[in-house]
Amino acid sequence: MMSRRATIVDVAQKAGVSKSTVARVLAGASNISDEAAERVNAAVAATGYERNHLAVGMRSGRSGLLGLVIPDITNPFWADVARGAQDQAAKNGMSLLIFSSDWDAGKEAVHLRALRQARVDGAIINPVADNLDGLDRFGLPFVLIGSSAERFPDTSSVGSDIAQGVHLGMDVLVANGHVEPALILGPKSRLARARFLRAVHDHCVERDVDPSVLRGEDGDYTVEGGRLAMARLLEATPKGRHLAVFCANDLMALGAILAVRDVGLCCPEDVSILGFDGIPSGAFSWPALTTIEKDGRKIGSTAITCLFDEMAGRPEHGRVYVPCRLVERGSLANLSGARAVRLAAGR
Repeated sequence: MMSRRATIVDVAQKAGVSKSTVARVLAGASNISDEAAERVNAAVAATGYERNHLAVGMRSGRSGLLGLVIPDITNPFWADVARGAQDQAAKNGMSLLIFSSDWDAGKEAVHLRALRQARVDGAIINPVADNLDGLDRFGLPFVLIGSSAERFPDTSSVGSDIAQGVHLGMDVLVANGHVEPALILGPKSRLARARFLRAVHDHCVERDVDPSVLRGEDGDYTVEGGRLAMARLLEATPKGRHLAVFCANDLMALGAILAVRDVGLCCPEDVSILGFDGIPSGAFSWPALTTIEKDGRKIGSTAITCLFDEMAGRPEHGRVYVPCRLVERGSLANLSGARAVRLAAGR
């Protein structure tokens, strides 16, 4: 038979003090003797008592809960963001409720309603909907994350420096002799795709290269999406020509590696592949994936820090950009020497 849940009365009886003394100890009051505090804490441990945080929150106006709405919890990058946010919240004595919207505005609205009903103290959101009227109407402190947050310049947000990351990727491709890489992009409906393409365009213009010469295929930010997009690129590539591909995320890059194997080719001998995200699984593919790493944990932890400032009524941060870094592994061939020989021969 399951025993009943311990109450504050049980703790008081065990410690030999009043209920009010127990409440003051648990609230961290300073006017409590060390002896009484030790007895109460020992009684809490012995009885397994847990505070009713909902009741405490109703009295204090704070629940000790924060919300996080991300678009895809199955994508390791977003899982990393959640972990960074959770760790930073825990350091400040807060708990995190995590929801995945699946890039669906309707689901996002349901999750936001659930967070308001849970009386969270604030929320971090990767916005899918075109407006934030729901949050504004209920006065909930919030911080946005991700590329899509740039649609709301008047709201504090945190995200990767996509332009810096794409330039970093294009630089390493060009340095390795891949001056006109093909692109595997996300869906046309995603703002991240536009940000990625704009950065590629700017890099080409800086090198006096016509951006229109770069071939592109659309994916959907999944392994299968990358696999299908790479298959289309391979079909359009003359046999014997080395193909270099810059993928807009690592899941699609891993799918691209699979597509190369499907047709009996090898990476990087026949096809060079560069990813974008830095998810852990890229280190265990064959070959290991060279990628531009976005610091998901840093994004999550920084967003929590910004949210605490919002909750405290401190000034907004505007857009906070977290820099990307290059992680070199084995999926890029270095053709710079071979390209120099071809140019010298006039070919």
